[in-house]
Amino acid sequence: MADVKKPVVQEEQNAGQQTEVTFSERNIHAAYANFARVTATPEEVIVDLALNSNPFATGKQEISIDQRLIMNFYTAKRLFTTLGMTLQKHEEAFGVIELDPRKRVKSAPAAPGK
Repeated sequence: MADVKKPVVQEEQNAGQQTEVTFSERNIHAAYANFARVTATPEEVIVDLALNSNPFATGKQEISIDQRLIMNFYTAKRLFTTLGMTLQKHEEAFGVIELDPRKRVKSAPAAPGK
């Protein structure tokens, strides 16, 4: 991918100075995950991401963790806030995201004469 320069201007509270941050997506790695596990230490939040190829299986399954994000609590809170705002906007536009898969499944209409 080509470099994408998206300037973000942050104003530092104490000094009143601005910092310009640019992003490069040249070495970006994209991965899909449908499983996440969050743990923490006193200093860090750890988010493990994986692909569960059979999320509705019963019994014991092994899930291979593919990605691990380790961040401090300040970054975790900023991520939490941003994800919350993103989900809120999505639900306002498209409706509530139902987490229970049994409630998401719509039953097929009955065949005529049955």
